[in-house]
Amino acid sequence: VAFIVSHKYLSTTMASLEQTPMKRVLVFGGKTGWIGGKMAELLEKNDDIECFLAESRLENRHDVEAELDSVKPSHVLMSAGITGRPNIDWCEDHKPETIRVNVIGTLNVADLCYMKNIHCTIYATGCIFKYDEAHKLGSGVGFTEESLPNFAESFYSETKGYMEQLLKNYPNCLILRVRMPISDDLFHRNFVTKIVKYERVVNIPNSMTVLHEMLPASLAMAQKGLTGVYNFTNPGVISHNQVLDLYKKYIDPTYTYKNFTVEEQAKVIKAGRSNNELDTTKLMRDMPDGIVINDILTACDLCFQRMKTNLEGMGWLPDNLPEEFKR
Repeated sequence: VAFIVSHKYLSTTMASLEQTPMKRVLVFGGKTGWIGGKMAELLEKNDDIECFLAESRLENRHDVEAELDSVKPSHVLMSAGITGRPNIDWCEDHKPETIRVNVIGTLNVADLCYMKNIHCTIYATGCIFKYDEAHKLGSGVGFTEESLPNFAESFYSETKGYMEQLLKNYPNCLILRVRMPISDDLFHRNFVTKIVKYERVVNIPNSMTVLHEMLPASLAMAQKGLTGVYNFTNPGVISHNQVLDLYKKYIDPTYTYKNFTVEEQAKVIKAGRSNNELDTTKLMRDMPDGIVINDILTACDLCFQRMKTNLEGMGWLPDNLPEEFKR
């Protein structure tokens, strides 16, 4: 049953969003962003969809509105934001800048899309939780979409936590909780690339997102008109050591790594890091037909097989890996 949303700018039903064919898609983060760029590549393979890469900056509401009015998209994909360089520790020393983009900017896009009756997919984060008494490490009990954030030990996660509470009030928004995204290459944003370069890693099972499988799924979910919050990870968990063991198996047999504890890790980072398992029951229940989502162990193994092929094609394998990846 569709419900009526009253607003001084529009009166519509969510059913109308579900019936909107995906014809014109505006991608925020498509020009310079990692996930946005990958989504643009996916869209450009579809001859029935026109893809536009947003030029406006999120924090400039007037510019965002002007671009929406100019492009007139049927759908918006919103993956722009600040994660910091080289990592989220940057946000601890740049709080106003982080708020301006990740909070004000994201709300600008969501709100303007709502006013103009445009379906908006937001690539958010699942790094707003940590294992607790009700969701113990190794228990198999994951946080659900209804769970309230319990992790605010980094400013990045703190802002993302209260952002979700605001965004879920917009009935036009599909909010995807991405975690520790993994790609088929050694791009610097890839979770694998990050931990391969660390001197030491913690070894904690986590929910993670293999982009090769999950990004096409996000497009199908947007086309279906799904809205609300979804845990957007492959089912199950995988540990840091399991990921690095796959790296050794497929990419560099000579690679070695060392572990350290969360307490030891805390001494060398400014902001805490989220570790959790997300429940994917709702995601798998609502996934459109024809979309294949493997469990995380299978998905990661397949990912590293593709990575090996890709790196061979680049000439990096078998014996030309850049020094920064060697141990």
